[in-house]
Amino acid sequence: MTERLQRFLAHAGIASRRKAEELIVAGRVSVNGVRVDRLGTQIDPSNDLVTLDGKPVDRPETEATYILYKPSGCVTTLSDPEGRPTVADYLGGVKERVFPVGRLDYDAEGAVLLTTDGELANRLSHPRYGHQRVYLVKVKGVPEPEALKQLVAGVQLDDGPARALECGIHERTERNTWIRMVVGEGRNHLVKRLCAAVGLAVQRLFRPEFGGITVHRLRPGKYRLLIAEEVAGLKNRVGLGRHGAAAAQHEPDGWLVLPKAARRHGHGPPPVKTFPGSKTPPDDETTADDEMPPGGRAPSGGRAPPGGRAPPGGRAPPGGRAPPGGRAPPGGRAPPGGRAPPGGRAPPRGKGSPGRKPFFPRKHSAAKR
Repeated sequence: MTERLQRFLAHAGIASRRKAEELIVAGRVSVNGVRVDRLGTQIDPSNDLVTLDGKPVDRPETEATYILYKPSGCVTTLSDPEGRPTVADYLGGVKERVFPVGRLDYDAEGAVLLTTDGELANRLSHPRYGHQRVYLVKVKGVPEPEALKQLVAGVQLDDGPARALECGIHERTERNTWIRMVVGEGRNHLVKRLCAAVGLAVQRLFRPEFGGITVHRLRPGKYRLLIAEEVAGLKNRVGLGRHGAAAAQHEPDGWLVLPKAARRHGHGPPPVKTFPGSKTPPDDETTADDEMPPGGRAPSGGRAPPGGRAPPGGRAPPGGRAPPGGRAPPGGRAPPGGRAPPGGRAPPRGKGSPGRKPFFPRKHSAAKR
């Protein structure tokens, strides 16, 4: 049975189909010792010998697809000429030759698929197949309803018009807002540029799922192997399953479940509360990172004193105001009036404290000293 050369290279895990086409045009691929630089060449994988840069190309015996929770601060490639961290640094133990499906910004975090199946990667990343991508975006302040409507209506970017398929408020914090945005293409920095076009400043970007596969219960930098049912679901979404493209448009309700997003040490976006069977965490688990004082601990009552530092013991003095110098007097309590005397120290008991018995310090003889 014959197939196109670029499709064979993609299935062999060499690269995505688009990248395989570039390799062919560049003259790096040969069939039975003859260099091929024309697209559309048909080969018989069982009889023809295909080489790339002189090395034989064999289709992998088994296919494997992984989901990685990409942390921020790394690029979605297997190598980087600038020496930055890559997703390959987090794939220890993966024996297959996998490559990432699409890209996720250097400072973004969330779901990244890695697979040996080049055709699956091509279907999931190429705009022609309309694969939808879901993002949770933290923006500064509270966006105007008109701005969100404009994102769905469409804006003009440097490389052409673009729009969000869906956009709405996900949850608000005291200073920022999380919005849920769905886009149908993977243009470079698309979500950030869409937001900038309507005056929204992106503070954080998180992708909770890709192709319906979520990072639920994964920590940043961790991965897991997809089971057969999940891989079949991916292929059905892009028309590679047994039921073809029709099955890709009919997923059961509730199949796409968004996990707690980018949550570690109390930071990250709030949990999604809209999917069936979800549970709302306690209020203290939904504190936004921008609402915590330096050091991560709030004083009694949840209000930090001026300067953002709590007095010793983590308790604020009466009135919530710290004495001059930011130090509390002995015992952690402020004198009457809430102000400490010069030097930040309280006077001995009895001096300036009405109704109390005077206190005299103990005298020691020179011999005892």
